[in-house]
Amino acid sequence: MPRKRNVVAHEERACDAALARAFDFLGKRWNGVLLGTLMEGSASFSELRRAVAGISDSMLSERLSQLGAAGLVERVIDGGPPVAVSYTLTPAGAALLPALKELSAWAENNLPA
Repeated sequence: MPRKRNVVAHEERACDAALARAFDFLGKRWNGVLLGTLMEGSASFSELRRAVAGISDSMLSERLSQLGAAGLVERVIDGGPPVAVSYTLTPAGAALLPALKELSAWAENNLPA
């Protein structure tokens, strides 16, 4: 005779929509790394290119545009002379710093180098 199983009803699990959006955006290659690089302060395009090994000029330009459109990075033009362009975190971008620092510490302690 088959045994009766007690069936316990559980709420259906669902991924937090805001968390999914955050990882979708920050998980795009280079986005999180560029934000982390700008934690140290503003940087020029060439400084960012040197700091982020392996990124092409076109990809760096595309990612900076995306980060700008999302309101996380601002393009600042110094009229010079000479004219200089730098990129800096906006207040919304700076608000990510605690989370990025925690992710970095977690990776250091839990992911192989």
